Amino acid sequence: MFDKLKDLKNLNHLKDKVEDLAEAHGEKISEGLEKVGGFIDGRTGGKHSGTIDTAVDKAQVLVEKLGDKKA
Repeated sequence: MFDKLKDLKNLNHLKDKVEDLAEAHGEKISEGLEKVGGFIDGRTGGKHSGTIDTAVDKAQVLVEKLGDKKA
């Protein structure tokens, strides 16, 4: 039972770390997501551009939300 509480504490600590990183480096993360999306789009010959763009956009929104939680 106490092991689960310890794991929950570790998860909260990890969540806090992720939020800190998103707040401090959100722009760089967003730029990286764009680059990765462009790379994948190029490797797939543009066949999945819409899906890739949607995934990148959603990931960028998530990073922005995580960064905003700490602000």
